[in-house]
Amino acid sequence: MSMVDISDKQITKRVARAEGKIVFSPAAFKIFSKQGSPKGNVLETAKLAGIMAAKNTPDLIPLCHPLALEKVSVTFIQSKNTVKVISEVTCSGKTGVEMEALAAVSAACLTIYDMMKFAGQDMTIGEIRLMHKSGGKSGVYNR
Repeated sequence: MSMVDISDKQITKRVARAEGKIVFSPAAFKIFSKQGSPKGNVLETAKLAGIMAAKNTPDLIPLCHPLALEKVSVTFIQSKNTVKVISEVTCSGKTGVEMEALAAVSAACLTIYDMMKFAGQDMTIGEIRLMHKSGGKSGVYNR
């Protein structure tokens, strides 16, 4: 087992976008929408958790390279009983940022769950997936 040798790779702009969602029961979503959590602002806390997870991905995922991230964004789209979480990560480096984008979405979803579990623990986290990656010799991927 070893970390992949990237010493001969070219530095390029790397971008990855990931998404996932958390589905609430109708009653829990109503509480989320109207009053939020007694712990504080749910989406702002989840955004911060996502950014921190992206920055700390090498501490979470074995053998990931530490990267100097240049941009991490976490956004939310609310619809009927659901919050979609979207992350985008950018850096100039020798390896991609897919794991950082996926880690950001995962941590944001888990934070929403944690902050809203008082309203019911029947929430479902799912469909965490890579939507886009670019940079490097493998080119562009779009789901």
